[in-house]
Amino acid sequence: MKRLALASLIGLLVLNLCACNTLNGIGKDLKKGGEAIEKATK
Repeated sequence: MKRLALASLIGLLVLNLCACNTLNGIGKDLKKGGEAIEKATK
């Protein structure tokens, strides 16, 4: 039972880290897009 709980916890942590990196990447892309729009309007 402890092995299953530990494996589940590790799996959730890995998925959480992957999701965090994905959202971080999306944030950077949106920021660069906004910067490009600002440059185009100047």
